[in-house]
Order: sequence, then structure tokens, then C-alpha cells
Amino acid sequence: MTSQADPALRAPSGATAAGAPRPRRARSAAAKGPTLRFERTFAAMGHRVLAGCDEVGRGALAGPVSVGLVAVQLESVRALKGVRDSKLLTPADRQTLVPLIKKWCPAWGVGHASAAEIDLLGLMGALRLAGTRAWTQVCETLTPDVVLLDGNHNWLSPEMQASLFDEPSDDDDAACTAPVHTRIKADMTCLSVAAASVLAKVERDAMMVEYSSLHPEYGWDVNKGYATEAHRAAIDTLGPSPLHRLSWRLGTGRTDEDGPAPGPVGG
Repeated sequence: MTSQADPALRAPSGATAAGAPRPRRARSAAAKGPTLRFERTFAAMGHRVLAGCDEVGRGALAGPVSVGLVAVQLESVRALKGVRDSKLLTPADRQTLVPLIKKWCPAWGVGHASAAEIDLLGLMGALRLAGTRAWTQVCETLTPDVVLLDGNHNWLSPEMQASLFDEPSDDDDAACTAPVHTRIKADMTCLSVAAASVLAKVERDAMMVEYSSLHPEYGWDVNKGYATEAHRAAIDTLGPSPLHRLSWRLGTGRTDEDGPAPGPVGG
């Protein structure tokens, strides 16, 4: 026969049976949402205007790669509720946030590099081209003196990608002139970068929906050019369109030697 323990001897709520407090599970950065905490550290370095930067479309099989830039004035910027990395938001939420972000920041830009430009320049060169186009848009209003870039590789600065080109590009005159700082998962933790990802995602998705009216057989209104099984199967059956990245492995008929398809599904 078993007996029930005396309630007075039970461990209190929030403690283990041995009496030690249970460790509280830390909230993830994604659960808390991005803040301006990291951006504000740049003010102590003497910077006044910071541009958060992120890309979308890196892993797609069709359509452009797109780069968003959102400039904030470090001394006066305030938090903006609801912003998350674009992949964590519904399409409706992203659409709602776009006018709020554009009102919140003093300058913003979204640049695109087409599938043909990706084939010509490679992905890193195309990212820099799209980033330069976004930078030019921002600088029509004000010029940031520092850039915070999502990831661990600086593809935005022209000197970082000089080896990609035999001759200087015409876009080099308009290229980013500010120092670029990279930060892994900045789109999850830094508000300016998350805002940039939302603007870029909404613009690129709209482009893919428009392109889908020209090539409905690939389902770009749904898959936005990413590597779904249905998208790959359509390429196998119909062949690639002019808006596909022809230098990439596209269909399902890839051998093991081909390796994985470039880039993630989504983003």
C-alpha cells in the first residue's frame, strides 16, 4: 500500500524536489523579437545613421535576388512593434508592416538583380549589384555612415568582390561607401535588418506573382520561384523559362554527383 506524501513536504512550485529552483527556460531571440539594442552600440562609435541590410531570394531557382536597406538615425530611432524576420511573418502581416516601416525610417531601398544577372555575375556578384541599387535609393535621401548586414560574409562592399570582375563595373561609382559589419542571425535580433527583410520580401513576392501570369505553369504565385517538388517537376516537363537561373541545377533529374540544390527552400 502506498501513501501520499504530506503536502507540507512537497516541493514548492518552481523548485525541484531537492529544493533547488528549477531553471527558467530562456526565451529565444525569435520569441522576443528584434530590438535596436545592437544597432545602438554603433552610436557609441560615433555613427549617426545606420542602414540594416538583408537579402531574399538567394535560394530560389527563378526570379531575382533582392536586397533591402533600411536607414535609421541612431539618436532618435524608436522601436517598431510587430516586425520580425520576414520568414516568420504571414503574407498579410508583411503587407501590413510595409507602410509602417516606410513611415518609421527616414530612408529605405530595395534593389533587385535578375536571373540573367545572377547567371552572368554569380550569386555574390548579383547580391552586390542588387545591394548597390538599394544603396543608391537610400542615398537619394541620406547617406548612412555604417551598414549592418545579415550573415557572416560581406558581399556588399565593392572591394570585397573585386575579384569577380575583370574590369570595374559601371555600378562601382554608386556602390556602398560605408563600413559594413556582418552579424549572423541579424534578421532575428536587429530591428533595422528585420525591417529590411520585410520590404525586400514583399517586393520580390509581388514580382514573382506578376511573373507567374506570364508563366503560370511553374506556380510562382505560390512557390515564389523556390525549389518545391512541383516546381522542379514542371521544369523537368517543360524545360526552364527565361526567368530561371539557367546556370543552376534546376529539375528533379539530378544525380547524386550533382550534390544538393543551391540554397534553402523559402526565405
